[in-house]
Amino acid sequence: MTYSLRPYSPSDLETLYEIDQLCYPPEIAYSRRELRNYLRFPGADCVVAEAVVENISEPGPVIIGFCITARLRAEGYIITMDVLAAHRRQGVAAALLAEAERRLSENGVSEVGLETATDNDSAIAFWQKHGYRKCGIRKHYYPGGRDAFSMSKTL
Repeated sequence: MTYSLRPYSPSDLETLYEIDQLCYPPEIAYSRRELRNYLRFPGADCVVAEAVVENISEPGPVIIGFCITARLRAEGYIITMDVLAAHRRQGVAAALLAEAERRLSENGVSEVGLETATDNDSAIAFWQKHGYRKCGIRKHYYPGGRDAFSMSKTL
């Protein structure tokens, strides 16, 4: 599979919403309003991954993942990273992350933070593989009382 990265366009919102709904349980997935608000934050950025997928009714590129970040001065934050299940473990998330970090760094960010569920071993391994380190636990961060690791990386 070949994929490419590009900047977010407002016409992508509905597709990003649908992907987020598929990637996360209903109580964690963002509403359209939340996604729209995150994308409108001052300092917000979104990188989109798209691929030409065979055996689809409409030819052309389709969005397979995205990463939304925000920044304020030298601090950046990864709001969400979503990749459709059929396209995971193919380097898409790593490419999205590298581009998001490059853009953050280009805008003066030197430290990036995020949260990930303490029981999501694959996500924790992904973030650690890419240089993020646990720096605390946020109790009851997710609905249902699930805790999250706060993680950070110096760019």
